[in-house]
Amino acid sequence: MMRLGFATRRRGLVSAVAAMLLGAALLTQVGPGPAGASTLPTGFRDNIVLSGLTNPTVLQFAPDGRIFVGQKNGVIKVFQSLTDTNPVTVADLRTQVNDYWDRGLLGFAIPPNFPANPFVYVLYAYEAPIGGTAPTWNDACPTPPGPTTDGCLVSARLSRLQISGNVMTGSEQVLINDWCQQYPSHSVGTLLFGRDGYLYASAGDGASFNNVDYGQYGATYAGDKANPCGDPPGAVGTALSPPGAQGGALRSQSVRRPTGPATLDGAILRLDPATGAGVPGNPFFSSTDPNARRIVSYGVRNPFRMTQRPGTDELWVGDVGWGAWEEINRLVAPTTATNFGWPCYEGTSPQSGYQGAGLTSCQSLYSTPGSVVAPYYAYNHNACVVNYTGCRTGGSSITGIAFYQSGSYPAQYNGALFFADHSRNEIWAMLPGTNGLPDPARLQSFVGVDAAGGAAGHPVDLKIGPGGDLFYVDMENGSVHRITFTAANQAPNAAFTANPASGAVPLTVNFDGSSSSDPEGRPLTYSWDLNGDGTFGDATGTTTSYTYSSSGVYHPALRVTDDQGASDTTSVTVTAGNTAPTVVIDSPGASLTWKVGDPIPFSGHATDVQDGTLPASSLSWSAYMNHCITPTDCHAHLLQTMNGVASGSFTAPDHAYPSWIELRLTASDSSGLTSTTSLRLNPRTVVLTFKTTPGGLNLTNLVVNEAPRSTPFSVTVIVGSANSVSAPSPQPFNKSTYLFTSWSDGGPQSHTITAPAVNTTYTATYRKR
Repeated sequence: MMRLGFATRRRGLVSAVAAMLLGAALLTQVGPGPAGASTLPTGFRDNIVLSGLTNPTVLQFAPDGRIFVGQKNGVIKVFQSLTDTNPVTVADLRTQVNDYWDRGLLGFAIPPNFPANPFVYVLYAYEAPIGGTAPTWNDACPTPPGPTTDGCLVSARLSRLQISGNVMTGSEQVLINDWCQQYPSHSVGTLLFGRDGYLYASAGDGASFNNVDYGQYGATYAGDKANPCGDPPGAVGTALSPPGAQGGALRSQSVRRPTGPATLDGAILRLDPATGAGVPGNPFFSSTDPNARRIVSYGVRNPFRMTQRPGTDELWVGDVGWGAWEEINRLVAPTTATNFGWPCYEGTSPQSGYQGAGLTSCQSLYSTPGSVVAPYYAYNHNACVVNYTGCRTGGSSITGIAFYQSGSYPAQYNGALFFADHSRNEIWAMLPGTNGLPDPARLQSFVGVDAAGGAAGHPVDLKIGPGGDLFYVDMENGSVHRITFTAANQAPNAAFTANPASGAVPLTVNFDGSSSSDPEGRPLTYSWDLNGDGTFGDATGTTTSYTYSSSGVYHPALRVTDDQGASDTTSVTVTAGNTAPTVVIDSPGASLTWKVGDPIPFSGHATDVQDGTLPASSLSWSAYMNHCITPTDCHAHLLQTMNGVASGSFTAPDHAYPSWIELRLTASDSSGLTSTTSLRLNPRTVVLTFKTTPGGLNLTNLVVNEAPRSTPFSVTVIVGSANSVSAPSPQPFNKSTYLFTSWSDGGPQSHTITAPAVNTTYTATYRKR
């Protein structure tokens, strides 16, 4: 999240990491059923209604009742209804889509008069630079240039697809191919149709999520080409420097550039759905620059999800933050240019990393009060959005936003704004105030963390669907959830485990239904169908066992009933007469440690009682970066998959510390049974110490979401990682003013340090004015 990165963290001396973690492992659901791992207000229930998807990222309900789901890999599925368990593939854009880290197919829109207007619209990372031909990178990024070192350049596409029945007909019509993206996050975001009939699109800055990035990176890209997007004031191949640099994250401010064209990065667009051109009424429509004519709002970092407030033209944008703040931004009118300030601002304050870099583009905003619109609401990474036992802090990424109108929910939710966080696995409701607008003083937890740590899956999209209910897409678990309400007695949630779930006959399986629950805490009775023949009553009680004497695939089920007669049923699959494979990672060993850019070779094998040694085609490898809030509180995001091979290699990426790589090997036997084993690989770290002469002056860093820190201080980083540092100048100290003169490593006032292999001290020298 995507390394849908949907989570943010800090890196070295500057805030870090990708906005969404979208790309962790998928767990295919057996079938629709209750989620059962979250807490909701009384009367609400969270149910899985669509499942078996692969990294779903976006959901749309068509006017004719069909449900379209876009997958990150570029495959679009259509369900005929919420009870359809056999979706049809509408289109397969995998060749064109760059499915890597946070990149992929992320936006999807349907015209309000579909299917009379027989088009659907897609927004995705394109597998080639602007003007190139896909596939360029094959959903990977070699080193060099390295995905988070200098980045593999791609672009993005807004296209429309003509639909006949349930499938695409004809060829893809590309409306826009733009959005230069150097790094594998802050990619494209949402597509939606406004009530004015125009198409709205959002996209991030495509810049580094590890460091302050103003266009200085890319030295090893495609033959030593720094600044590969060609941002002003230099051409491709010229590394930019303060104060005049306009590249990197400053692409979000490109419409303000004194020279050079506007880019679509870090902006909200309002478009003609037939042509992709800007439309009359847009604030820069009189410009000769076609990109400027498209832009209605800018200065956003990763506006992954946005929605329109019902009955208005307002856009409400969830902008994924960097080291400190997640934002909800309100664009009141698309006819007025609105600058939300990124990267010069984060939350309501100047972003200290970019402020410390002394960039003219930011300084002009700081010196012009009112030039930037503050967030409507922002929440800090170190604070709970709503305080309750178990509420989460730390890594954060706002990844869903939707307005509730009316339906079965209690009237207090009419006009409420729901918003979700993929990293925290929570959904909140901002109830309306007396003026009808969502009121930040009326926040409440909607889908929260339960006592066992369960939560709202990994939401990456919120939509209002049939019955006015809230739906959300759980990317990692490959499912779509529906949250329903009834004032009557709530049905319980049936859940159980089967151990073992496969093996030679006779196979004795132990069943445990103790994880079943009732929303109101009512007592439950248990009834089991152990042989899978559809007849319950084979056993009662919380636990039981059963011996399968004949080979076959069975579907034992559990029905739980509360004391008012409401019940719920769920089942699992047991395979008798077949055992799952035994999987072994032969190399590397667990003692291996890595630094940024290291090739990590791997090899493994699998054997099966029935099939013998399994061929390489039965093996699937995945490498995950476990991104940690603390050394023990981590979440995984996918780096790379390698299918059908017994050996290979991948490259250790640049990443914030604490973090570690997990290598997983999965094997499938001829009957489809799978087993997975994993290996933890820790990084090599180094301590960087920062001082000033005289001592006690401040240096800019965002290691712990702070403003400039008083020296001396030390930070632990991964060997080989890139770390930004700035020496603010001038700065007052002990009733005097000090001016920066030099760094001990010879770097400029703001520069990037590649972490050496040994502990090192860096000293900034100042002189008294």
